[in-house]
Amino acid sequence: MTGLALFAFSSWLVLTSVPISNPAFQSLPPEPDETTRIDEIYDQESRLFLSLYSLDGDGKVDYVTGRTVQGHKRSSYGNPVYFLPEHPIFYWWNHTMFNDPQLDGVNGNELVYQEDTEFDITRYKPCVFNGQPC
Repeated sequence: MTGLALFAFSSWLVLTSVPISNPAFQSLPPEPDETTRIDEIYDQESRLFLSLYSLDGDGKVDYVTGRTVQGHKRSSYGNPVYFLPEHPIFYWWNHTMFNDPQLDGVNGNELVYQEDTEFDITRYKPCVFNGQPC
């Protein structure tokens, strides 16, 4: 190999072995504990079971996970029972939506789906009755 070819090959080897990281991506915390969950929503249109969390404990939604519903049935009491995968397919946190197509939890391989987006809870709970959310 010539010196130039050897230099180009070694440069390519170094560049492809260094992972490039996104600072917003690194800050995605793992799925929160159930004690911080403030609501659950079943989105029939997208067949997603959404879990809404308040990490700060102030009642405001600041973390959302979405799992695809694989099936459902009614309990003996008439309540819906959903069959869900262990890990979510998407996460919303810090104005960014992340996609996890491998469904393996927060481990660094999630993809940024959309940045600068808000979670709009009024899509699922649009009404207010006597000043209280429905």
